[in-house]
Amino acid sequence: MSHQDTIQKIVLRASEVAKSPYGLAVLGVLASYSVLSRVNTYLSRRVVNNSCTDRTWDWKKEIVVITGGSSGIGASVVSKLEEKNIKVIILDRNKPPSQGPNTFFVECNLAELGAITTAAAHIRTKYGHPTVLINNAGFSNNKPLIDVTEQNLHSVFAVNVIAPILLSQEFLPAMIERNHGHIVNIASMASFSTQATNVDYGCTKAAVLSFHEGLLQELRHLYKAPAVRASIVHPSYVRTPLVADLLKKGNMESVTVEPEDVSGAVIRALYSGYGSQIVVPPHLTWVARLRSFPVWMQEKIRDGMSTMMIEAHSNMKNLKK
Repeated sequence: MSHQDTIQKIVLRASEVAKSPYGLAVLGVLASYSVLSRVNTYLSRRVVNNSCTDRTWDWKKEIVVITGGSSGIGASVVSKLEEKNIKVIILDRNKPPSQGPNTFFVECNLAELGAITTAAAHIRTKYGHPTVLINNAGFSNNKPLIDVTEQNLHSVFAVNVIAPILLSQEFLPAMIERNHGHIVNIASMASFSTQATNVDYGCTKAAVLSFHEGLLQELRHLYKAPAVRASIVHPSYVRTPLVADLLKKGNMESVTVEPEDVSGAVIRALYSGYGSQIVVPPHLTWVARLRSFPVWMQEKIRDGMSTMMIEAHSNMKNLKK
């Protein structure tokens, strides 16, 4: 039997199944799911963005501030913005290895008291009022809870939670006055589920999600700025220098994404002109609904995540012996 005959038989059989009551029922369910998914996406975008379209975005005039823009996800975002020669100000402790002609560096230790106020004033004076703020900088101590020191705890909350709030306080007033701007928070899948060896980090990312949700509410109800956008991105494990060793030593490849995957999601959100909540990779979007699952199921899923992290930490310790 030729390949062509085989293909024809498969197509014929598929056609027969599709016409059967069972096949029609399955097709109906799939079609309904597709329609409901599209309706859900449409309604989410409309509600999050106050049924308001902002057509004033002009990327020749926009000013983007990004924290942690010298490496990892931040550097990838900056690189994509540089392709369109958009003005970018990088806030980081370390200078980037290279900069485009319209990219500028402002040294800032986000955990240092008063550093954000000083850096923000410098940015406004020298470059103007930013129209986009990307709160990207973040880190994890990667330690069991009892091993996390007080200094570790202060540092991770200062960078991951307090800095995004303080920077938003600095740059939001001008966005609200113009009813134009976009604040993007890079959170994590840990916003929805915390695992062993990462408790303090999970707390910070849950806080970032709460900040994002509260920001949307205040923009809508207090500041009456319906066109100021807010987005949040929840990546899975990202292959950055920060967690490279963990990813190598643990069985985590299936849930690992590249910095370019995350930066692509950020760029699409910015250029769309709409705020959104994004999970990277998309096939893990179901994790955002984890807390609606039965408690026993939630715990089993968290158990699996914790096992991966503990295995990765154990492998690293064995290699260091």
